[in-house]
Amino acid sequence: MKSLARFVLAGCLTAGAGAAHADDPDFLRSFQGNFAGKGTVKVTTDAPTVNVSCHFNSDATSSSLSLDGSCRGLIVVKRAISADLKSSGTKYTGTYVGSRTGPAQLSGSRSGNAINLGIRWAKEVNGDRRAQMTVEKTGEDGMRLTVIDTDPKTGKSVVTSRIDLRRT
Repeated sequence: MKSLARFVLAGCLTAGAGAAHADDPDFLRSFQGNFAGKGTVKVTTDAPTVNVSCHFNSDATSSSLSLDGSCRGLIVVKRAISADLKSSGTKYTGTYVGSRTGPAQLSGSRSGNAINLGIRWAKEVNGDRRAQMTVEKTGEDGMRLTVIDTDPKTGKSVVTSRIDLRRT
C-alpha cells in the first residue's frame, strides 16, 4: 500500500473549482472545509485495484491550500496524509507528504475546470519519478482526482488512482 497515499493525496492537493483562473481570489478559498469520498487505487501500474475511502480537512486562502487527512484501504490500512499547494498567477506548486518514498513535488497550471500537475516522487515509482494528475470540478461541491502513470513494461498510460470527493 506504499503508493496509496501518494496517489490519493497528490490528487487532493489540486482540487479545482469552476472556470476561474488561478489568480481569482475565490478559486482556492472555495476548498475551505471538509471533504470525504471513495475511489480506487493501484499500488503499481500492474497491481490489482484497491477500494479506498478518504477524508480531508482543508484550510484555504486566496493563494494557498493546505490539506490534512487520511485514506483507508483494505479496511485495516490507514495512512495519514498532508499537503500544501500555493498559486502564483496561473502556476501551482506544492509539496505532498504521506508517501513512503518521501515528500513529492507538484507543479502545473489550470485549464478550464481542472488543474493539471506533474508529480515528481522522491524515489522511483513504476520505473521513474514522474506521474500526471488531473483534478476536475464535478458539480457545486464535488471533485474528481485522477492520477495517471506510465507502465514501465508497456509504455502505456495507466490510471493508478481515481477518487470522487464531496464536501461534507
